[in-house]
Amino acid sequence: MCSLVEAIFVPTGLVEGSTVNDYLLIALGGGLGACARYWLSGWAAQKFGPDFPYGTLLINVSGSFVLGLFLTAAAGRLHLDPRWRLPVAVGFLGAYTTFSTYTYDSVALLLAGRWPAAVGNLLGNNLLGLAGAALGIALGHRV
Repeated sequence: MCSLVEAIFVPTGLVEGSTVNDYLLIALGGGLGACARYWLSGWAAQKFGPDFPYGTLLINVSGSFVLGLFLTAAAGRLHLDPRWRLPVAVGFLGAYTTFSTYTYDSVALLLAGRWPAAVGNLLGNNLLGLAGAALGIALGHRV
């Protein structure tokens, strides 16, 4: 069993010693994560309107939660093979979460003079993302 820090910061089989299967697993997870992100962003825009990046916020918070849950549970009670990080954490969640979109959206809101929305986006993603990760880690310890 590896510690939570090892589960997050010590990549297994990446770069040196990687196999074609490792990259295929990452690609499969990434493809699914990108499709999930695309669908959820569209759903949020239809449901809540395009005036605020609700989809990005929802994706970052849920992605933070799932990553915290997965890495904690995988390294803890589930004793999953560390290679599961490749399709789930690196692939799916790497493509699903949208930090680059979050920063772009924040700057775009600032440049448009929409300071309250920009501050809401910055605080919402950071605070709710941290809360999602903490909740995922806490739940992961119970799995």
